[in-house]
Amino acid sequence: MARRGRPGDSPQVTSPAASRRPSWAGRNYTLLTAAAFVTNLGGHGALIAAAFAVLDAGGDGGDVGLVAAARTLPLVLFLLIGGAVADRLPRHHVMVAANSLNCLSQAAFAAVVLAGDPQLWQMMLLTALGGTGQAFFGPASEGMLLSSVSGEQAGRAFALYRMAMQGAGLGGAALGGLLVAVIGPGWVLAVDAVAFAVAGSLRAFLDVSHIPAREPGGGLLSDLRDGWREFTGRTWLWAIVAQFSVVVAVVGAAESVFGPLVAEDELGGAGPWGLALGAFGAGTVGGALLMMRWKPRRPLLAGTLCVFPLAAPSAALAVPLPVAGLAAVMFVSGVAVEVFGVSWMTVMHQEI
Repeated sequence: MARRGRPGDSPQVTSPAASRRPSWAGRNYTLLTAAAFVTNLGGHGALIAAAFAVLDAGGDGGDVGLVAAARTLPLVLFLLIGGAVADRLPRHHVMVAANSLNCLSQAAFAAVVLAGDPQLWQMMLLTALGGTGQAFFGPASEGMLLSSVSGEQAGRAFALYRMAMQGAGLGGAALGGLLVAVIGPGWVLAVDAVAFAVAGSLRAFLDVSHIPAREPGGGLLSDLRDGWREFTGRTWLWAIVAQFSVVVAVVGAAESVFGPLVAEDELGGAGPWGLALGAFGAGTVGGALLMMRWKPRRPLLAGTLCVFPLAAPSAALAVPLPVAGLAAVMFVSGVAVEVFGVSWMTVMHQEI
């Protein structure tokens, strides 16, 4: 759409490409969606590569768990600080800086794996740097996305964004599992580093002029206290966050540690596990398509009920089911998690 100028400005003509986009798919939304697609394409393959890099180096299940925990701990420690930083600095600057850290840490991870004989402490340190980048990236990214859409079509916009993101995850998981089996995890980690570089370049072009300048206020600790009061003052918000904290811990353990170990011992290695993760990605795409058409009357209730199927993949791995059965279970859980994800983003956009 043409931007309304000041008196004396020359009129701006809407480009044909912009006119073909829906009214809610503006420039920022398009850049964010493209960057998320690139990031998830590389990231889902890297998730498989990291686990099998540890196993190929002679590590066991405990070592895989340590590397996964090294990524999670900085997320827990720095997420609130990342949110406060995202409110103080231009969000696209925070996002680009975080992407740069992720790019450098993944490139170094790839280098030590390709050089041969990577040490556990090296993999843990580099993975922790990646988790730190994600802790600062997440709040800035969510705030930027929520500010990029408006109106009644917000739910559809979020569903399309997540469909692009999860579709990339589908391709990244399937391709990543295949590439880990064929050329090794080091090169897949290198591809992820390139993906972060490309995504950061796209996010550098985001426009933050529509975001009001922050008014002078208290310090960082004051911001954290204010945010905590706002958070605890909304029962629906902290209850869902508490619930999903448990869910993420369980699902993350299955995806990062338990799944690769079962695949290595029972299912044939990285390729079958990549296929299972690809089925999960296909389910998320299906869930996003569903949410582009369905608007639940009580979105939080619908989303919360869809959390229960997320226990099924862990149960399937515990049996373990054959690859086809595991893929079917992963597909259903992918649909469920996407219904929750779109419902959650829509409610956050409306209420927060």
